[in-house]
Amino acid sequence: MTTKNYTLVKEFLLLGFGDLQDFKILLFAVFLIIHIAALTSNVLVVVLVVFMQSLHSPMYIFISQLSLSEIVFTSNIVPNMLWLILVGGGKVAVARCIFQFYLLAVPVVAQCLLLASMSFDRYLAICRPLHYASIMTLGHQLQIVTFCWSTALLVAFVLYVLLSNLEFCGPNTINHFFCDISPVVELSCSDNPTIQLVTSVLSFPFVVCPFMFIMGTYITILRTILKIPSTTGRQKAFSTCSSHLTIVNLYYGTLAIGSTPIFPSNIGSVNLNKILSLLYILVTPLVNPLIYSLRNQEIRDAIKKMIHL
Repeated sequence: MTTKNYTLVKEFLLLGFGDLQDFKILLFAVFLIIHIAALTSNVLVVVLVVFMQSLHSPMYIFISQLSLSEIVFTSNIVPNMLWLILVGGGKVAVARCIFQFYLLAVPVVAQCLLLASMSFDRYLAICRPLHYASIMTLGHQLQIVTFCWSTALLVAFVLYVLLSNLEFCGPNTINHFFCDISPVVELSCSDNPTIQLVTSVLSFPFVVCPFMFIMGTYITILRTILKIPSTTGRQKAFSTCSSHLTIVNLYYGTLAIGSTPIFPSNIGSVNLNKILSLLYILVTPLVNPLIYSLRNQEIRDAIKKMIHL
């Protein structure tokens, strides 16, 4: 019988933006303003969809759920990130770090499934208009939303359990401002290659497949739109899809860039990866509701109506 002669690590040290401490006040102010703006705009979208009868349609139901996922996403990471900026890094309990990743994974998976659901909604509206009302009933909408969130919770929980079973006995420093899965697994001294395999396997049906489904539906939508005889009809159909396509490109683009270590592991590139991570942590949650509100007349009208209540 062998005895382990190491001490398990109970805390991680998040370095945050330690190399940029000379600019910490500026960084804190800019990130705080962006966070407040993103949080406010997403909360506004959810409130509008809930209380404005004119927005009780499938497209806006899905938009509100997308905004809800952004609220969970940014609220989980940004407040702690702001604290790390002020103090120049800080310690976080291993259990809390793993739970932060869980709250990160839930909205990531949910957003992928919601974006796919929104593309299906646009497909029905443009390619199957006669069947749209019978398929996109309130009950079906609730089933889709429930499926997106319950699946996200389950997938994230599987990863959470795997991470919770890891042991950490060596270095405890994470050169980042939040607890992502890759740096946490790298610090583990457990002989557990399963988690890497499970992560890769789960990413395909719940991240890659939704993107492929979106692209497939929009190829069909494009073919249908090009068959519309009138220019006005084609323009109207394109306008109903442009916002969603913009969000899809922005979300998947920033997620791929910000969450993938595409540069060699050195000090300069680590800081660059942190900056790229800010794209989907700060920028995307702010831009999403702005794209829908500024380019959508019904949402602008609902905002005006709420203001004059």
